[in-house]
Amino acid sequence: MDFTVYPALDIRDGRVVRLAQGDYARETRYGDDPLPRALAFAQAGARWMHLVDLDAARAGGYTLAGLLGQITRVAGVQVQTGGGVRSRDDVARILDAGAARVVVGSLAVREPRTVAAWLAEFGGERITVALDTRRDAAGAWRLPVHGWTEDAGATLDALLPGYLHAGLRHLLCTDIARDGMLSGPNLALYAHLRALAPGVAVQASGGVRDAHDVQATREAGCAGAVLGRALLEGRLRLADALACQGGALPC
Repeated sequence: MDFTVYPALDIRDGRVVRLAQGDYARETRYGDDPLPRALAFAQAGARWMHLVDLDAARAGGYTLAGLLGQITRVAGVQVQTGGGVRSRDDVARILDAGAARVVVGSLAVREPRTVAAWLAEFGGERITVALDTRRDAAGAWRLPVHGWTEDAGATLDALLPGYLHAGLRHLLCTDIARDGMLSGPNLALYAHLRALAPGVAVQASGGVRDAHDVQATREAGCAGAVLGRALLEGRLRLADALACQGGALPC
């Protein structure tokens, strides 16, 4: 399975930001103009980007169509993007704006039959299901929604099998406890996912600090890694992360 590095830009009020563990009150800003960062990712050799509309993740109504179009035209990379995807028309509009894949998060937990129908209509290569998870005291992987502020009562182990039958190809899974914390990826979680869904391309997200962590996610069987804070703060050079895509030697 090919391995892909996804440099990420999370956008709030038009700015590049990161949230610690998904908490909107714990925001760090990294600049007012996302496009130069996207161009820098492309110039470093990125083939893909991960773009998140944090405003829409809370309120619905994807707002980044203009930026998405600029990135795909000017930077020439493929983009998977989401935030606030609530309807079939949202998916179609985002694809029409230039996205290679639409990321569906909260609705994938709340209305799995709806999202399964989108997989059938648009195809498994055009939809990335994002099942962001937090382990509870009993050891179950819960699936909070609405910007990680509400518990929908679902668990990863119960929900995922239905998506496998629906033709899921791409799964993005974030360990919320590690998101934006630079504490290392949860390799045990990704091993668990590989056992649950051996034919799905799993993207690791949350905690990546350096190229060794990127390589570790690849060795754990992931098909990709989403990189945020470590890149934005210069702790990880994108060129070093991209070296992990080759697979011939450890990066």
